[in-house]
Amino acid sequence: MGKTPPLPGLRLPKRHFNALDLSRLLAACAVLFWHYQHFFVPPVEFHFHVNRPKVSPLYHELWWLYDYGHAAVQYFWAVSGFVFAHVYLADSGARGRFWLARVARLWPLHLLTLVLVAVLQAAYSGINGTEFIYHNQDIKHFVLSLGLAHYWGWQTDQSFNGPSWSLSTEILAYAAFWLLLPALRKSPTMLALTTSVLVLALFFLKAPDGPVLTCIGYFFGGAAVYGAALQGGLRTGVLVPLAAVLTIAALWMGLSLHWKDAATLAGTFAALFAVLAIDTADRDDKLAAARHLGDASYGVYLWHFPIQLALVLLIDSVLGSRGIVRQPAFLLFFIGASVLAGFASHRWFERPAQKLVLKLAGRRTPSAVAA
Repeated sequence: MGKTPPLPGLRLPKRHFNALDLSRLLAACAVLFWHYQHFFVPPVEFHFHVNRPKVSPLYHELWWLYDYGHAAVQYFWAVSGFVFAHVYLADSGARGRFWLARVARLWPLHLLTLVLVAVLQAAYSGINGTEFIYHNQDIKHFVLSLGLAHYWGWQTDQSFNGPSWSLSTEILAYAAFWLLLPALRKSPTMLALTTSVLVLALFFLKAPDGPVLTCIGYFFGGAAVYGAALQGGLRTGVLVPLAAVLTIAALWMGLSLHWKDAATLAGTFAALFAVLAIDTADRDDKLAAARHLGDASYGVYLWHFPIQLALVLLIDSVLGSRGIVRQPAFLLFFIGASVLAGFASHRWFERPAQKLVLKLAGRRTPSAVAA
């Protein structure tokens, strides 16, 4: 069965956003800097404060990554909303194969790293009498993690492969997008923007399940940006001033008013507008070499904690002291190993697993995946 033509007026003529792909990889690396402090946490059963300026290698040069690398998660959510709108709005058959495509893409690596972390945590706990960083290593949280439901409000806290919490919240954003997809096609900008504003307002008003609300809000904010692009409202001459204004606003709210959440919101979309400005200016596709770099971002994000835990086990057993992690060379090694794992994972595990899931599903329901 041939592919159906895209629905008119719902897809930008630019098929690839190369700078956006590169930014996904850079955002994944930013999270690594935020989580680097884990190396300095001893075997304790409670929260341990790490003095990042004192112990982190090259802190004075890279302090903004060490202190604010966690904000890359919000950027991921916004980018996901933009990309989903780009892929699915114009696809008339998207709702029928949406969830199969999501499961095939996300679940195999999540399952692999979940099981691997469970094994490594058992080894760490057997040696030290407590878990490493994430202490909710029980049947309840494992079952929730299996279904990617481990951060929907039923959890005690982060568990197992802790960074996957953001993936869990994003599943709910996917569900909202899937439900609203027919209406989004009729009014992509206004509906996505209204959804984003309402959900983020609930977050700022301190409604329960803040992480879920922020994820959905940022996701639909990204979708609203795509809707504006469809209407011709996002040109380089518009994107650059918007990015500049939002950057200034983020700095003012963060440094002067100490409104961290508002500053993160403004900074996230400042970064998104800046990256899209680069892509918009790249009419000749000169950045095509960056097209596939974003493929590694999911692997980098899910592999870096298992790698970190394995390194801690090795360092503690061989060296007896974690002093080596204060060296710039070790920082470079950790980031390099995580990035290489991301690329290797995408090529040799994620893509084959994705094809296998689609193939197995095709045997059972061929009509659902024929397109």
